[in-house]
Amino acid sequence: MDQPAQKIIASRGAQMFPTLAPDQVERLRRFGELRRFEDGEAIARVGRPGPGVAVILSGEVAITQRDRHGAPVPIVVHGAGAFMGEIAQLSGRPALVDADAVGPVEALVLSPDHLRALLIGEAEIGETIMRALILRRMGLLETGAGGPVIVGHADDGEVLQVEGFLGRNGHPYLRLDPDQDEEARVLVERFHLAEDELPIVLCPNGDLLRRPSITELGRCIGLRPAIDPERLYDVLIVGAGPAGLASAVYAASEGLSVLVLDCRAFGGQAGASARIENYLGFPTGISGMALMGRAYTQAQKFGADMAIPCEAVRLGCSGGIVTVELDAGESARARTAVIATGATYRRLGVPGLDRFEGGAVHYWASPIEADLCKGRAVAVVGGGNSAGQAVVYLAGCADSVTLLVRRPLEETMSSYLIERIAGLPNVEVVTGAQVEALEGEGGALDAIRWRLRDRGTEVRRAVEHLFLFIGAEPNTDLLRQMGLEVDDRGFVRTGASCDTARLPLETSLPGVFAVGDVRSGSVKRVAAAVGDGAQVVASIHAYLARQREKAEVRPVQTIALPV
Repeated sequence: MDQPAQKIIASRGAQMFPTLAPDQVERLRRFGELRRFEDGEAIARVGRPGPGVAVILSGEVAITQRDRHGAPVPIVVHGAGAFMGEIAQLSGRPALVDADAVGPVEALVLSPDHLRALLIGEAEIGETIMRALILRRMGLLETGAGGPVIVGHADDGEVLQVEGFLGRNGHPYLRLDPDQDEEARVLVERFHLAEDELPIVLCPNGDLLRRPSITELGRCIGLRPAIDPERLYDVLIVGAGPAGLASAVYAASEGLSVLVLDCRAFGGQAGASARIENYLGFPTGISGMALMGRAYTQAQKFGADMAIPCEAVRLGCSGGIVTVELDAGESARARTAVIATGATYRRLGVPGLDRFEGGAVHYWASPIEADLCKGRAVAVVGGGNSAGQAVVYLAGCADSVTLLVRRPLEETMSSYLIERIAGLPNVEVVTGAQVEALEGEGGALDAIRWRLRDRGTEVRRAVEHLFLFIGAEPNTDLLRQMGLEVDDRGFVRTGASCDTARLPLETSLPGVFAVGDVRSGSVKRVAAAVGDGAQVVASIHAYLARQREKAEVRPVQTIALPV
């Protein structure tokens, strides 16, 4: 097994692979189905939906992962009282490891529905199981086990897009570069691939995708499930950022059926933050990915359905039902909808920007981008906290970081970040700068040019990667088609600002609510978005109660009797 997985097992093995006491196993019997497996029988296979979490009653189960050659690598052997599974079993997605019976095995198998019921009904045992499932996924992420294999060049924009999608959705993967890996060269030759056919993705189920879209990849690895067009949800949430995930957690925990859609990944802009240090309850800080990953798992624990990547292309209301048409020709229905589409990244107004986006120009700083920047010169544009967090993060791997801002940092950035940046020897802050041009060929960035506004002089600097954190605009293209009222900046009006009869956070369309950054008057902070997500559920309950009252009021039919 690869060293990273050995590391996490060595440090947290007891939590990853706990053994339940006999009385705890007995308490779980009401949640599971008793099943028997013969010696050598496959209980789970990579790429195929598994039976769920299985608590071993007798016998042993060998858990293995596959290396880059497809050979089995041992992880652990479960005995009586142990349980097999990882976080994928919470939602019934394909397994990321192989599980085989060693001798006759008797096990208590918990389907995803029953597993979620257990986590809520037996909180103490549920905490032990949930922690183990999460830690096991962390081990798989470190080795890439069970995920797709990407064959392509490390600096290819399409490769970065695929890596970003998988990384931000917490899904393991391996990348093989034909320039560095013999296995990649063998695959290129085996499939007779031309350079313009890269990247390819080998899915765990055996499918090969050539230059896949994110939607194609999501379906292939089981992240994007089929949506039942006949099912009527209580709440349909568009957007899986902090506001959308908070709405999902609170709505699902209160017994409402919930479907969450997002066209990219869970977490939104917050999920791309290298470190959040001013969120209540985390005095040492937490990465945006870790915080949002917990919220994503929490929503699934309470039974919320997730469809990612899944883009809503049209939304309409009729007869008290909200219908959403999706990018793949599917549709979803609900009694209410929550718009949590957040904001879109503002782009720099310089010629040729699109030639560098995805490869050398970035809108977030994740470990993928950090790896590209090792030992290189980079620049960051923006004076807010997101830019400051990116500078601090990138300074740990880049050779030099140039921060370009229009105004003094004291006017736009939190003091703790300003102080931290001031202590970084490889960071230069340039105030009063406006980027005017990018230089480079073939998508590779060579240099940027900016103008100093106070002096009018132009400066050129060799830079290989540029990070843009220059604010965002409301992501309301979908909403304008519906005729939702927006303010003069394009943010969605809610509550009394559009109609005194509206519930808090309800838009100009009855039963459609807006939360988070997309809402007019919202405070653009993670905590505020989470607050919106909690508050909107109270309004949803009130709206559904009104609808029930209307349905119960029937006109009295009078019959004329003959005289």
